[in-house]
Amino acid sequence: MQAVETRDLSRNFGARRALLGVSLEVSEGKIFGLLGPNGGGKSTMFKIISTLLPPSAGTAAVFGRDVVADPGGVRALLGVVFQSPSLDKKLTVKENLEYHGRIYGLGAAERKGRIEDLLGRFHLTERAKDQVGTLSGGLARRVEIAKGMMHRPKLLLLDEPSTGLDPGARMELMAELRLARKEEGVTVLMTTHILEEAEDCDELAILDRGEIVARGTPDQLKAEISGEVLTIEADEPEQLQREIEAKLGLKAEQVSSALRLEAPKAFELSMTLGKEFGDRIRSLRIGRPTLGDVFLRKTGRLFSGEEESDKREKAVQR
Repeated sequence: MQAVETRDLSRNFGARRALLGVSLEVSEGKIFGLLGPNGGGKSTMFKIISTLLPPSAGTAAVFGRDVVADPGGVRALLGVVFQSPSLDKKLTVKENLEYHGRIYGLGAAERKGRIEDLLGRFHLTERAKDQVGTLSGGLARRVEIAKGMMHRPKLLLLDEPSTGLDPGARMELMAELRLARKEEGVTVLMTTHILEEAEDCDELAILDRGEIVARGTPDQLKAEISGEVLTIEADEPEQLQREIEAKLGLKAEQVSSALRLEAPKAFELSMTLGKEFGDRIRSLRIGRPTLGDVFLRKTGRLFSGEEESDKREKAVQR
């Protein structure tokens, strides 16, 4: 049985189609990422799977339970961590966990044991009596996830879990999620627009404009780009692009104000470019393929514009 399975899932907001027949399977025990710029449909998927929003067409199921036909059964299997903080800042860390455990009907002894376990797992024992409002963003995010796991969910849904965290806190967060997966067998489904965070997922689906444009492990996706990527900055990129293609027979893409080439022997090519066009090139960089390169290959656009796209999606949903 799949942890999450959608078939031809669509969602419309008036004339705008936020999801266009998305079919997706998330295997049990995986840390699965939905990667894409905000406005691409990730939040809509998140809300449908968490039973907050009905689909316009198609189906979605969590461990075989349909989100429309059996929303109560689905919610019992979920731990949900929203992008916006949901903790009570006036309560202590322990009190927030206690309150959540009571909501889910955990008995006193079970709550006590579970709180002690989660405080230790997420390195929060020494902060148990601190008010949440005094914690750093990274510590507060740990409390959010601990709260979401109080009732031992089978599926943990995380919406942009590391937004606002520095790289170190982001790495710690991912390490703690892997430990939770190992010790409790929880499946994790997260949305993200942070390429580095997506690199740490077991599997990914890249979602753009309501459609899945790529699916696989991070390494599988990057392996679709052969060799390395050269990025060239020049004063007249359009003219240089034409000359490179005419003289060397290579395909060069203009991306913003730079040129981009993929090559299996990037260093040798860089030497040729320097010899032929050195006086025209301001800078030349060689790098290994990234998930941003994969997105560009699949969509023809840079992985950018998150803030503007996010505002558009939220405006439509209102």
